[in-house]
Amino acid sequence: MKRLSLVLAACAVAAACSPQAEPAAGETTSARPAGDAMMADNKMGGMYKMAMMAPAEGDSEATRGYKAAMMSMMTGMPAYQGNPDADFMRQMRGHHQAAIAMAQVELAQGQNAEAKALAQEIITAQEREIGVIDTWLAANPT
Repeated sequence: MKRLSLVLAACAVAAACSPQAEPAAGETTSARPAGDAMMADNKMGGMYKMAMMAPAEGDSEATRGYKAAMMSMMTGMPAYQGNPDADFMRQMRGHHQAAIAMAQVELAQGQNAEAKALAQEIITAQEREIGVIDTWLAANPT
C-alpha cells in the first residue's frame, strides 16, 4: 500500500508540474475541447486518470506495459506554445510514441496473430509519421 501511495503522489506531482499553457483571456471551459471540459467537471480528473495508469497488484505484464506507455505519454507531453500547428505536431509526436510502445507490448505479450499483425502495422505507420513530424518541426522551429 505504501508503494501505491508513493506512486500516486509522484503522479500527482508530475501532473501538477506539467508545463501547460493557461487558458486565453476570456476563454471559458465550454470553449475548450470536450476532454478539457471533462477535466473541469472532474469526471476524469487528473488524479483519477493518473491512478488508473499506476501499476496495481495483480496487473499482468502486458497491463503494466500499457500503463507505462500511457504514463510516459501523459507525463512527457510538451507544453503548449500557442502555435496550433506546432502544438499539434509536438502533441501528436508524443501520442505516436505511446502508440508504438503499446504496440511493442502487444508484440511481446499478445497471443492473437491478427492483433500482433496490427501492432506491427501501427509501429511501421507511426514511425513513418514521426519522421514526417520531425522533418516538419525542424523546418518550422517555434
